Amino acid sequence: MLLVRRSAVGFGGVARWGLRCLCSGDAAGRYRDTVLLPRTDFPMRVNGPNLLEREIQIQQKCGFDQLYTWQREKKAKKEYCLHDGPPYANGDPHVGHALNKILKDIRNRFEVLRGRQVHYVPGWDCHGLPIELKALGDLGTNELSPLQIRQKAREFAERAISRQRAAFQRWGVMADWENCYYTFDGKYEAAQLKVFQEMHNKGLIYQDYKPVFWSPSSRTALAEAELEYNPEHVSRALYITFPLLTLPAKLAAKAESWGRVSALIWTTQPWTIPANQAVCYMPKVQYSVVKRADNEQLLLVASERINSLASILKTNLESLATFPGTDLEGGVCQHPTIPSKQVPLLPANHVTMTKGTGLVHTAPAHGMEDYGVATHFNLPVECMVDEEGRFTELAGPELQKKSVMTDGNATVISVLQEAGAVVKEEDCVHSYPYDWRTKQPVMIRASKQWFINTASLKDKAKDALQKVRVIPESARSSLLAMLDRRTYWCISRQRSWGVPIPVFYHKETGEPLLNKHSVTHIAKVFSEKGSDSWWTEPVETFLTPEVLQKSKAGAVSEYVRGEDVLDIWFDSGASWAAVLPESDPRADSYVEGKDQIGGWFQSSLLTSVAVRNKAPYKALVVHGFAVSERGEKMSKSVGNVIDPDVVINGGKDLSVSPPYGADVLRWWVAESNVFSEVQIGPNTLNAAKDSISKLRRTLRFLLGNLQSFDPRSQAVDPKQMHYIDQYMLHVLREFSMKVTDAYSEFDNGRVIRLLQSFITRDLSNFYFSIIKDRLYCDPEDSLGRRSCQTVLEEILDGVSRSIAPVLPHLAEEVYLHAPGHDEGDTLFRSGWIKTSSVWRRPGLEEAVEGACAIRDSFLSSIPGCNAAEFELIVVIEPGLFFELMESLQEEPTSTCSQLTELMMASRTTLANSLPRDLPLDAITSTGTFLINLEGGMIREESAYIVAAMPTSLSRCPRCRRYTSDEPDCLCPRCQTMLENAK
Repeated sequence: MLLVRRSAVGFGGVARWGLRCLCSGDAAGRYRDTVLLPRTDFPMRVNGPNLLEREIQIQQKCGFDQLYTWQREKKAKKEYCLHDGPPYANGDPHVGHALNKILKDIRNRFEVLRGRQVHYVPGWDCHGLPIELKALGDLGTNELSPLQIRQKAREFAERAISRQRAAFQRWGVMADWENCYYTFDGKYEAAQLKVFQEMHNKGLIYQDYKPVFWSPSSRTALAEAELEYNPEHVSRALYITFPLLTLPAKLAAKAESWGRVSALIWTTQPWTIPANQAVCYMPKVQYSVVKRADNEQLLLVASERINSLASILKTNLESLATFPGTDLEGGVCQHPTIPSKQVPLLPANHVTMTKGTGLVHTAPAHGMEDYGVATHFNLPVECMVDEEGRFTELAGPELQKKSVMTDGNATVISVLQEAGAVVKEEDCVHSYPYDWRTKQPVMIRASKQWFINTASLKDKAKDALQKVRVIPESARSSLLAMLDRRTYWCISRQRSWGVPIPVFYHKETGEPLLNKHSVTHIAKVFSEKGSDSWWTEPVETFLTPEVLQKSKAGAVSEYVRGEDVLDIWFDSGASWAAVLPESDPRADSYVEGKDQIGGWFQSSLLTSVAVRNKAPYKALVVHGFAVSERGEKMSKSVGNVIDPDVVINGGKDLSVSPPYGADVLRWWVAESNVFSEVQIGPNTLNAAKDSISKLRRTLRFLLGNLQSFDPRSQAVDPKQMHYIDQYMLHVLREFSMKVTDAYSEFDNGRVIRLLQSFITRDLSNFYFSIIKDRLYCDPEDSLGRRSCQTVLEEILDGVSRSIAPVLPHLAEEVYLHAPGHDEGDTLFRSGWIKTSSVWRRPGLEEAVEGACAIRDSFLSSIPGCNAAEFELIVVIEPGLFFELMESLQEEPTSTCSQLTELMMASRTTLANSLPRDLPLDAITSTGTFLINLEGGMIREESAYIVAAMPTSLSRCPRCRRYTSDEPDCLCPRCQTMLENAK
């Protein structure tokens, strides 16, 4: 405390302050140095370059880069494992990365603070076509060997990883950045092949010739997760006739008078007609032979489609006969473009009545359901389309080498028109699958590929998923629906940049050589030399005499290595085997965007269930995407992309794009409802900045009032504290418990709301306004002031730790200024919020909240007036409530009791009845308060009366409370304090 200094100039001969009444108008200024106002070096605000420099300084000084290693080496009773879904190494960091990485880091930092050992290994998905295409640019692959392609792709991925890693570190993400995992690392690839081998041993991986999604633009097979659907795709749709050559036996009698009947089909892919092998119908549906009114053509269609078709064809359709679909058995049609070819009418359950004619053209090489029909009825599966999406010689000279998506499709339409098979031609706008990398349309094309039999895993995967907690729970149905849709998983890709499928083929028979002996050895080679060795090493390196002998295979010269690589979803889906702790390779949490419901979440589940019969995660957290403030998808062409680097460091024009620093970006993540689309933009970022500024002001107030206070030697025992101070410890404990629960539920938004409510309602509007007089004007070492400071230090510590997972830079900055710890200590190495059950005392809550109820009644009765200018009479009948108020004020009337402090009034009188001589200007209000003690065992509702009247006391020039007996004189408290300080 600053001591009172002697003054050379006195008023009325006063040589020292505080010993006599002072009568000057500026008397208050004379006591300014005797008031213990807040003092701290903690800045009110840090902006611009100073903010960026300060954050980096804090990262360095507080050992952000060493925190992960420190906590891994520290003994802990429990471990928390958050497995990092690897971001794709194909570009610069974006706000989607920020959303995901910061969300994970908030949870990891929370777990470190509460004493758990965190297992978190960042990783990158390094293989795949997008990287290959970007790495090659305009070079193409024709002039490059697989090794050259792989080298360029690896270099590109490494550069992207370097940029992303630097950004993640700048955001304050805690990890051992020198020991990450990469899917192109040899040891990772070896672990992946071990999963492949175990699945193959169980018969879950097989090779087959069947239709798959095929991207002509990428020249490779695709999985469902690699597709995106364009709802505005335009196809040329045709209604085509297949003349009936052989009528079904059950219709022969009816058909004698019909003449020529044609089955009518509808297709949006005319190019598949040359591959047609059948026309399918629905057995349980009614069909009709109808006559067109305009040309008397006879058509076979589903009965329920007649009205719709009449509208489309713009003619009346007269029904000549109606019969069940089962009557169509045995019918045979003529192929519309191949006169010599006949195709059967076959029953199939995939036929629908929502569009078309109720009869479906079936090309087994170009449709999943079509292939199922072919398998059931032993139809040929002829693919007339090559890897580039062009017709092969099987389609005939008129179509050969033409693209099925463009001129080939047009040629087929012309051939159909010349044959008189086209009844109607139209444009059809519909949803169509595109290659998510090249943004070009895909097709379904039969080819020889490697597959995982997901149909046999589906039920086990669903059972495993039932034991997994999904946040939000609403995402579970999407996970199950995605599993239902996937009957098989094509895992082979016809590219160079990936993990080779470990298979050799016999040069003459084409039979694959693939078993546990060969794969185990290949995995060992990959672990030592990486998968580039598949191209650099001779075949003998992999097919050693021992492998050949155990495989019961021929000579090594009889085999050639396979050229396909594994789907990158298999790469990342096996990460649990390569990264998670061997003791329990099951993560506590996987945290990714909703696009991973059909991606990494599913591939990880399927591989883990296949190998271990359990999910690789105990909980799934599914977050939304980052979008613009208008809710739009971010797009460079639209100009609404938010670059996290610009958010932190500022843009070219700092007046438009100021530097916000990493903590603002982190606050944005925490404050947002991450389980829906997450909006970001200037308004959002400015609001986050303002919120942090308000928080900073509160922290500065706390630090300023803890100047020269050391909680290790000056803290007051809770039992000796003022009731309001004890009560605030109780409120702090409740706050900390709710914050802990919210962090545990990944509900960071609730953490922010709890924090803001605690600061605004409990601190700024309540506690701070009550205690300022005691803080500023009581003796520095007084019990009342130390009691208050003890609580302020606990609040500072609790608030700092509660914000630390979200705002690690600010939290550590506060900790550098906070009292009570040694130089070099850091917040993250000192644990979570420390509270005590003794802070909750019986009757404490009721006493303070009862007094607050009385205060609310008082303040409501004097709207717009200063409570300090009133004195009160509080009337309560004898009973429990009166006793509680007596604990706050022992004497009947007081200007300095705890009750008066809570009322923020001049003076308070506690009585059982109103005095008879109550002044006429007294303002009375009434109310009741319900006391609930011992879990409801003691319940008592008590009434009270508050009488407020202008005080007869004067304003003290030092403390500015109306507690002086005479104008411009010190009140008894201040006079005593200054006398003792001289």
